[in-house]
Amino acid sequence: MKEREGPATRVLAIVADPACRRQVMQVLEADGYRGVAVADGELGLEIVRELQPALVLLTLDLPGLAGVQLVEQLLARVPSARILVLLEGERRLEAFAMVRAGASGWVHLPLERRALAHTLSEAQLPAPHRAAPRRAPDPLPDLLGEAPCMLRLKETIRRAAPARASVLVTGESGTGKELVALGLHRLSPRRSGPFVAVNCAALPESLLESELFGHERGAFTGAHALKRGRFERADGGTLFLDEIGEIPPSTQVKLLRVLQERCFERVGGTQTLSVDVRIVAATNKDLGELVEKGLYREDLFYRLNVISLEVPPLRRRRRDIPLLWSHLVARAARLEGRPTPATDLEVIAILLAAPWKGNVRELSNVAEHALVMCHGDRIRRADLPAYLRDEQPQADPLALEVPGMTLKEIERAAILRVYEATRHNARQTAKMLGISLRKVRYRLKAYREAGILPER
Repeated sequence: MKEREGPATRVLAIVADPACRRQVMQVLEADGYRGVAVADGELGLEIVRELQPALVLLTLDLPGLAGVQLVEQLLARVPSARILVLLEGERRLEAFAMVRAGASGWVHLPLERRALAHTLSEAQLPAPHRAAPRRAPDPLPDLLGEAPCMLRLKETIRRAAPARASVLVTGESGTGKELVALGLHRLSPRRSGPFVAVNCAALPESLLESELFGHERGAFTGAHALKRGRFERADGGTLFLDEIGEIPPSTQVKLLRVLQERCFERVGGTQTLSVDVRIVAATNKDLGELVEKGLYREDLFYRLNVISLEVPPLRRRRRDIPLLWSHLVARAARLEGRPTPATDLEVIAILLAAPWKGNVRELSNVAEHALVMCHGDRIRRADLPAYLRDEQPQADPLALEVPGMTLKEIERAAILRVYEATRHNARQTAKMLGISLRKVRYRLKAYREAGILPER
């Protein structure tokens, strides 16, 4: 086959194993690509800027520089390159972390020529037929999750975003309500306008009106200059009112007028100002119940609740915990300037069992804690906060036991917990735990024969 010309055909393979490296090169050369192969990340970094490859293939078993750190440094030198991880064994969490750092995805080893060739071909397709750019901004970058409740939420966000109607986002503290508001803004025609957020519970009643509507000079003691409020600053964009259930009755009246007429006066002013603002409000309270008790205006509630979005608590989407965990650990590692560690299976089992009253915010704090406490290349049980690490076991086969438990028992607990969380989906269980589907099915069969798992 004739060799393809030009920089778009160049591929860099960073593969430690000689046999694997030869196989990759054979596939590249058979399809007419110009491949260069090296055995370690440092050497790959030395030549990547000069080579300017369209695609970089790399394995996880590289000596020295590897993993997330290698992905980030490669993209820093050649931002346009696509990176594909060659994945072997049960190391899916590491691959997840590398994807979050900028890699396009992964292909399992041993290589199937057709899968690799398809990926290479996709990287070379000229516009307008080539796939969307890998590094295009994701409008919902932090709303991670594949649980049905999260998929429904993201679909509703996409449908509601183009509208002008007000949105009320409900959910427990720490679920990510502001991320939903940001997603609505980024997917809306107002995306080029400002996104202005205000926490209504963080401001005393005496300052809340001034913060929302602004004030004129001399409106009150200390008002030495005119101040534009959040509504003015959000003109042409989106105003996010967090903790909307905390605003006092006097402010509720003025907010209702803005929602109805899109106009207001600054505190101490007489000039009526008009604004073009979309309101997205959020609360962890039941506003309908507050209305019934006479603590919240019914007409304001209905004005805010034109479109309602509920962000599910983490305990209702436990299948997303491994994905969220790998993302949060990788993010914490980047902030700390260190490589992203792997995570023990026992730790995943503990995370899947935890109640998560603080939701994703609590999980994020645990990830930061574990990263700081981790002094090796893996996060282990000892690296978790004490309230998770020392949690007493429950009397069921899904629970983790006291120290002294065998690795086989830990594996059983992890598999059965994830199997339960995925509603008995063996394929999803294998994907979340980063092990083969064959192994999951073999273990489940053994658990049924032992009477640990009921027959289906």
